[in-house]
Amino acid sequence: MVLEKMKKTESIKKNEIFREIYSTGKSYANKNLVMYMKRNNTQENRLGISVSKKVGNSVIRHRITRLVRESYRLNEDSILEGLDIVVVARIGAKGKNYCEIESSLLHLMKLHGILVKQITPNR
Repeated sequence: MVLEKMKKTESIKKNEIFREIYSTGKSYANKNLVMYMKRNNTQENRLGISVSKKVGNSVIRHRITRLVRESYRLNEDSILEGLDIVVVARIGAKGKNYCEIESSLLHLMKLHGILVKQITPNR
């Protein structure tokens, strides 16, 4: 029995790293999310998620964060390695379900060209 090593994406927590990616990374947006992407010259990806207080109260913000993180996790095997990715939720993400958030995230990944293989949203 061969066990596949799971990809582990590190979280971005430091404000200075977020700011560096905002200023030097490339960004694409849709009505729910904005995605900044920058190469980090390692074999691992780093993911940062930002949800402003403008989007809603802490319960709503945390729910959006969980939806984005889970969408990323389930599609992680299809993403190129060596990237810093910051996902910023827009006000439009408030009240959206998992399928809509995942579809927005995959749309931005396609725009950035970071998907290794063509995938369809988990429905």
